Amino acid sequence: MTIERTYHVITYGCQMNVHDSERISGLLEEAGLKRADAEASQALGAGADVVVFNTCAVRENADNRLYGNLGHMASVKARHPGMQIAVGGCMAQKDRDIIVRKAPWVDVVFGTNNVGALPRLLERARVEKESQVEIEEALETFPSNLPSRRESPYSAWVSVSVGCNNTCTFCIVPALRGKESDRRPGDILAEIEMLVGQGVQEITLLGQNVNAYGVEFGDRRAFAKLLRACGGVEGLERVRFTSPHPKDFTDDVIEAMAETPNVMPQLHMPLQSGSDAILKSMRRSYRSERFLGILDRVREAMPEAAITTDIIVGFPGESEDDFQATMEVVRQARFSAAFTFQYSIRPGTPAATMPHQVPKPVVQDRYERLVELVNDLAWQENRRLVGKEVEVMFATGEGRKDAETHRLSGRARDNRLVHVAVPASADDRPRPGDIATVRITHAAPHHLNADDGFKELRRTRGGDAWEAATSGPKAEGIGLGMPGVGLPVA
Repeated sequence: MTIERTYHVITYGCQMNVHDSERISGLLEEAGLKRADAEASQALGAGADVVVFNTCAVRENADNRLYGNLGHMASVKARHPGMQIAVGGCMAQKDRDIIVRKAPWVDVVFGTNNVGALPRLLERARVEKESQVEIEEALETFPSNLPSRRESPYSAWVSVSVGCNNTCTFCIVPALRGKESDRRPGDILAEIEMLVGQGVQEITLLGQNVNAYGVEFGDRRAFAKLLRACGGVEGLERVRFTSPHPKDFTDDVIEAMAETPNVMPQLHMPLQSGSDAILKSMRRSYRSERFLGILDRVREAMPEAAITTDIIVGFPGESEDDFQATMEVVRQARFSAAFTFQYSIRPGTPAATMPHQVPKPVVQDRYERLVELVNDLAWQENRRLVGKEVEVMFATGEGRKDAETHRLSGRARDNRLVHVAVPASADDRPRPGDIATVRITHAAPHHLNADDGFKELRRTRGGDAWEAATSGPKAEGIGLGMPGVGLPVA
């Protein structure tokens, strides 16, 4: 009797890593492994036969966190004969042989460009009883060409490009994921049509700099064309994209968003700083006036659009005047949410060796003031929706208190989180993936409530896909399938 081996994938970092982890899971299942149960997953994969760490190198102490977790896994592996541990992602690309030197019990180290090699490397490590380290400098194949084990039956990531041609001084991603490489539009649309055929009704176009798409084959209008082409895919209800860059964001993309019904009125536009001097030091090739001009044109074309952003506080050389410039841009921009970060040194980036590093207490103080302003503005923006009707696509994994509050949560077209009161009877409740109209009764800084229930409930193909996926053995972790670019400020 053959005992089925199990796996568990632990993901850190950005949406690109989440997308890669779905491919890693697909590869392992194609190789005959089964996803570990929830108990093993909650215990850092302690009950699985293969544990994969898909790592991030962007934030401070990412390496400490990885090596701390690997240290824990040493004793777990000692008690679990035949267990294998693999490390992939940006930290693996950066540290390479260092990982095996510090944690010799790791069986496989693979990089961002050769995700598809993982099953082969695991088997080689098992046979040769020796750690395998394989890092490729160039992309072997687009992750989208690999098998996938998606987390959601009704939502999916679709990669349009990998890598980045920018040289932001705080970012190590281009060094780890390489120059931008674009997929052909026909391949992207074929994947979208395949996903829709499987019940997916919401897709998020994904790239490190998504609106630079087309630079590799010389078409600067390629991204706008792709958005319009998505509008012609029958059964595709919602299209989103992340993350764009202000320097590449052009009016043809705004027009395509406004004129394509299934492209959602939502935009994540990273600001990073409102100070022109700091933007120059960051090598962000736009200034605050251009940034605010983009937002004005987006809102002119789509008055209902919700705009979110990323902001870094405490970049080297940031003065109080620079910080106040950021606060002023935030006041003018009136973001519906902001993902705020305290600057942290990343070895290998130009900013790491810049003079005038800002003291931690100063950074913390500025961060707290920014968070307070962002929260207040987001709350003001959300309160404008009280009494209005919005369309919600329901999901699991969105509301942590849904069970105790008798609500089911989902996302509005503008991606705001909405908690909706639902009937007690399961037969009368929406399924994840179903869509309904609700009236907003309460607003908080980071969510909306609809306590009058819903109307015009539409049972969707996405809901059918969710029901089919959950009617057999219980599936784990079914969520919206749209990890954000970070967590909203607390």
